[in-house]
Amino acid sequence: MKRIFLLLLLGVMYMVQSVRAQDVALKTNALYWAATTPNLGVEVALSPKYTLELSAAYNPWTFKDDKKMRFWLVQPEVKYWLCEKFEGHFFGLHLHGAQFYGGFSEKRYDGYLAGGGVTYGYNWILSPHWNLEAAFGIGYARLWFKETPRIHCIKCETDRRKNYFGPTKAAVSFIYIF
Repeated sequence: MKRIFLLLLLGVMYMVQSVRAQDVALKTNALYWAATTPNLGVEVALSPKYTLELSAAYNPWTFKDDKKMRFWLVQPEVKYWLCEKFEGHFFGLHLHGAQFYGGFSEKRYDGYLAGGGVTYGYNWILSPHWNLEAAFGIGYARLWFKETPRIHCIKCETDRRKNYFGPTKAAVSFIYIF
């Protein structure tokens, strides 16, 4: 057991030391914050032209008149940079998965979604460590959920499934590059 722990520790130390400057970035999407949704992402360089991003968002709020849209979302993405990583134009392939509960009208929705899509974006260098990124994605999402009246009634639950094609990502992100 001690050997396994020591090997894992040495492996992590090697990975941390092998991460060079400009290979890891922390980011947050200002559009999500505008919708009262805290979010954070990490992007890691895989090569001079490829990066891997993992973003997550969580919205726990209930608004006036019991209106709510509580959810958590994860969205991993692989990006291909036309110039070099963290600079200029890029194309990406993203996946997304979420669990949601809430509604703003007379109905409540409780369920899940999963899917993926393609992204186009551009990254502006603001300073040696700060960037600004704009991205837009289109794709597919499969939703499966229970629909109920706003005042919950187990007998009134309806199982629903929907296929969605359209925008699946919109981001204006502030990025700190290590």
